[in-house]
Amino acid sequence: MSPVTIAVDAMSGDRGAAIAVAAAEEAVRENEALSLVLVGSRGELEALLSEPHPRLRIVEATDAVHMHERPSHALRHKQNSSMAVALRLVRDGEAQGCVSAGNTGALMAFGRSLIKMYPGIERPAIVKLIPSLRGRCHVLDLGANVDASAENLYQFAIMGSLMAAAVSGLPEPRLALLNVGEEEIKGNEQVRLASHMLAQCDSLNYIGYVEGSDLFRDVADVVVCDGFVGNIALKTGEGVAAMLMELLEQAFTRSLYGRILGWLARPTLMRLLRTIDPARHNGASLLGLQGVVVKSHGNANERAMLAAIRQSAREVRLEIPRRINEQLDELML
Repeated sequence: MSPVTIAVDAMSGDRGAAIAVAAAEEAVRENEALSLVLVGSRGELEALLSEPHPRLRIVEATDAVHMHERPSHALRHKQNSSMAVALRLVRDGEAQGCVSAGNTGALMAFGRSLIKMYPGIERPAIVKLIPSLRGRCHVLDLGANVDASAENLYQFAIMGSLMAAAVSGLPEPRLALLNVGEEEIKGNEQVRLASHMLAQCDSLNYIGYVEGSDLFRDVADVVVCDGFVGNIALKTGEGVAAMLMELLEQAFTRSLYGRILGWLARPTLMRLLRTIDPARHNGASLLGLQGVVVKSHGNANERAMLAAIRQSAREVRLEIPRRINEQLDELML
């Protein structure tokens, strides 16, 4: 397996650097081809490391981007932040990918400024693999763009389809637009125009509109929407998954009878919980940048941060940015 180096913005998450350090130590233990660069306060990070590791190094960053900061303010005043330094490592070739649990808007702004966009792509989009009944579905945009034009949606669809083909090995990923109904007359002007544009592209396997309930039913392999709708859909799905996990735990611990049933059903329950556990699926890619950038949930725990690091390493190995860039020209209008 080829060596992979990932820069980890260790200072930007809600839970502090301890989560990033613990996840990084576990990641290099389980993957001998992986090297990580922890970016942040050297003194704090060194104190958190359980022991020195040859594939874990620290790069100093004197500042951090806070969750409440405007992206424009961060771009002007936080060039020495852990987020900016981690992205510069990717730009300069010292790392092949970056993981950050920080401010989404700032990550997008720094990414566009430092790593640049694919030619012809106007905006990056956040894409995430979510579990479905018989597989997984790529959903984008999940919050990078609260408003999106029809052209933006068309570009998201192209990038999402190319990523699904690369990541999941699907020769013709089923592509759909998220809408309030399946009928052609449904939706706002941007969605209807995007649908018309996608229907004219013979190189894409466009199947039309899907509704929110279809996200988890294996109806499509790629579902496209603007970031406002996508972020709400994602957070709703994560909330339902968390509620189901808690209800199951309550049901099988509340009484002796429940505990016996829980013990008998434990193998099946564990498979179910692994499937719907949001932490297991943490990590959303900032698609459209000419480099691998993975956004972790801001409140990620160690397992979730580890999942984001694994995802970034996998995207680097699959050469996602190069493969998308090579095929963009023939699909752009």
